[in-house]
Amino acid sequence: MIQLNGSDLTLSNMKRILYNGEKITIDPVSMEKVKKSRGAVEQVVTSGKTVYGLNTGFGKFSDVRIRDDDVDDLQLHLIRSHACGVGDPFSEKVSKAMVILRLNALLKGYSGVRPCVVERLCDLANDHIIPVVPSQGSLGASGDLAPLAHLALVLVGEGEVHDEGKIKKTSEVYHKYGYQPLTLKAKEGLALINGTQAMTAVGVINFIEAERLFHQNDWIASMTLEALEGIIDAFHPAIHEARGYKEQMEVAERVRLITQDSKLLTHQGDKRVQDAYSLRCIPQVHGASRQSLAYVKEKLEIEMNAATDNPLILEDGTLIVSGGNFHGQPIALAMDFLKIAAAEMASISERRIERLVNPQLNNLPGFLSPNPGLQSGAMILQYAAASLVSENKTLAHPASVDSIPSSASQEDHVSMGTIGARHAYQIILNAQNVASIELICAMQALEYRGVNSASTSVQELFEKGREVVPNITEDRVFAKDIEALSKWLRSDQFDWSIPKSIVTPKI
Repeated sequence: MIQLNGSDLTLSNMKRILYNGEKITIDPVSMEKVKKSRGAVEQVVTSGKTVYGLNTGFGKFSDVRIRDDDVDDLQLHLIRSHACGVGDPFSEKVSKAMVILRLNALLKGYSGVRPCVVERLCDLANDHIIPVVPSQGSLGASGDLAPLAHLALVLVGEGEVHDEGKIKKTSEVYHKYGYQPLTLKAKEGLALINGTQAMTAVGVINFIEAERLFHQNDWIASMTLEALEGIIDAFHPAIHEARGYKEQMEVAERVRLITQDSKLLTHQGDKRVQDAYSLRCIPQVHGASRQSLAYVKEKLEIEMNAATDNPLILEDGTLIVSGGNFHGQPIALAMDFLKIAAAEMASISERRIERLVNPQLNNLPGFLSPNPGLQSGAMILQYAAASLVSENKTLAHPASVDSIPSSASQEDHVSMGTIGARHAYQIILNAQNVASIELICAMQALEYRGVNSASTSVQELFEKGREVVPNITEDRVFAKDIEALSKWLRSDQFDWSIPKSIVTPKI
């Protein structure tokens, strides 16, 4: 059970909730903060003061005073009118992450919602009643308005939810579980949709998937290095210490440990003096991409525990101020950085695939074919990888450099952070498929080279991989192999951690 308090939610916690199904609970101290901030809102409502979002319109309508009798209707109108999302829905993991993150933000006690609102979000997450949220339609400032409005619809008994693997009407599922729709009160509708929880939720999934993929790429590249009889000298620790990047040194060490007892690796001058960059520069390129993870993790964990509502109820309810914490620029920049890092992982992987299948670059059968000419072997596997890498180049264009004014230019600069996060997710999926293709080709090349001469760790990876994808004895529909191996890479059925030292690597 993970207790949420608005302050110390981590990516590790989120992984346990989203991937392992761990339940959540609410910190009682944080609930007292929620009650206190709600009291401040109710005091404003009864006092007759004009405060944005409590008794005014929104955006350009912020100067329009709303009658006291219409304050509750204002919140429902807000949610319904802002539910303008389009496109395919986010995955259940992303939408559940949105619920968790919105709940955690409200628990900071700056938003002025009633306890029943945060309790309902907690119940939805624990009962796995997940809002159906269209993935497109957010500008990434003024909050992720459209996506979060679809989330908020569920609280009032409207919209749709995922339940037991099916999409159903919220009203139907509420009846099944005995839930009653909430009637949103002053400030609550705005508090639910002002925030960066859509882009941050996608960012959480992106980080978890990218971190795993980057580990896997080191292993797969190590198998390719052995299959191509790569030169291990380029991984000598002194080379990487001379440059000084921690991540570069770590990748070099990881490759040395994975391949430590290999009989296939060579030394400079044995067969050639230098390897191509896609082999020789694995630590430099993989290491640089890994540097993005630390940056992205830092920004996500700040945002996961941030108050991104507007206005905020501060100083124990004595101060209510409109600001701009809903602007998604920090996450927009982080997602654009992650896009480039993941795209580069796929790019260098595709170049290694080319070296595995091109008979002019190795002394292996052309395209790893069992019968070159009659059978094409892995020829089009490289085509597919090249296509994915080229698509990534388009997706990697930074979303954060764009902005379009909205709400009659009241909201005249936006982050496009949710677009960046969605594109990052697609790049990571593409990169996973490229990694799968490299692993298919590396396993086939290793068979020609001699699996028994490979390192202990590479042999273990080979054996597990072969349980998913058989060797190429004749041409077949390789799309199924790519899909199966990509699914396996996402399953955590192999230990991708750094192997322990068996022998001292001789370099």
